[in-house]
Amino acid sequence: MLDATKHSPYLTLGMVLVAANMRLPITMMPGLLPGLQHHLGLPSTQAGLLTAIPLLAFAVMSPLIAHWGRHWGNNLVIYLLLVLTALGSYLRLVPTASWLFVGTLMVGIGIDGGNVLIPAVIKDNFPTKLAVATSAYTLSMLLIGALGTGISGMLAAHWSLTTTMGLLSVISLVNLVVWLPNLRYNRPDTSGTHLAETTGSPHISVWRTRLAWVITTFFGLQALVYYSLITWLPTILVDKGFSPITAGTLVTVMQLSNLPMAYIVPITSPHPRGVLAMLSIIGLGFIAGVGGFLLPIRSLSLAVALCLLIGLGAGAAFNLAIVFFTQKTTTGAETADLSGMAQAAGYLLAAGGPIVFGWLGTGLGWSAVLVVTLVLAGLLTLAGFVIFHFPTIYDA
Repeated sequence: MLDATKHSPYLTLGMVLVAANMRLPITMMPGLLPGLQHHLGLPSTQAGLLTAIPLLAFAVMSPLIAHWGRHWGNNLVIYLLLVLTALGSYLRLVPTASWLFVGTLMVGIGIDGGNVLIPAVIKDNFPTKLAVATSAYTLSMLLIGALGTGISGMLAAHWSLTTTMGLLSVISLVNLVVWLPNLRYNRPDTSGTHLAETTGSPHISVWRTRLAWVITTFFGLQALVYYSLITWLPTILVDKGFSPITAGTLVTVMQLSNLPMAYIVPITSPHPRGVLAMLSIIGLGFIAGVGGFLLPIRSLSLAVALCLLIGLGAGAAFNLAIVFFTQKTTTGAETADLSGMAQAAGYLLAAGGPIVFGWLGTGLGWSAVLVVTLVLAGLLTLAGFVIFHFPTIYDA
């Protein structure tokens, strides 16, 4: 493992900026879709791909990125993928549908470097400050993710699409500058999983450990439930009699209520009681929040309360999943491998979830979607309690 004292003084700032750039290129697109559809003639089915393509890229690339980080060094791989992110971000400015999709694919691959490898960087460089470093990383990601759609819509109302996208993509260029000093401290990993591959020990691969599969299930279920609700909760709320504007505002409330958990979960998770408390919030938030919408809701204040509950549960689930990547592994290489494994399956589920939920809602009604969500939330909570009982992925 890398010497915890041997890292750039700009590493923390670099991680925060990488985290911000992991959500903004995706969340800024919904606010720009009406303009893009009008100017490029995109039908709704193709416009939806602008969200699905990055999620599918995460699913395919995550294991590969973990492998590259172990053999070439996390800092170098992150930087190369930041270059790809910047190129993809500015290719999307070319006013044709084909370049928009090519750029979106490049962005999806590029930002997956942070998805997979930043938890490993935290594990290697901040072993005694995991909670603080993880909190800074996830808070930046969730804050920019929550604000991205609204900011892009406001900018697009005053400037052209090209100017808006170019301005919001500047962060990808800033990333390249701030991360550059970290290349001096780049090291391929020669410990943990890499040694196991050469010695044939039982620690050959996280893919062969039962607890890693449970953590993968946990990450996958939280991603599936969250992205499906983000997609279809506005429709469910409109079906219950709320206006489209009110429905959109309520979903924004749900997203913003994630933010406190980015601070609370990493700070409390080093203590067993803290993990149990977060698992309880996941169960209460998702099950009570989603279950409440099965009732004949007409009160705006009650709908706000239910969205707050769902947001707190979703925030606890996502942040606890990130904590599990570092808490249940012993080296940065194991962390990257587990992160890559979990995110490959998780984002594959997340990409397909909205499609399946849409089919269920259209065919069986939105109450059926809520019932399925309740079942998945129960399985998510159960998986969390199983993970809680084992110190590392190799102890299960």
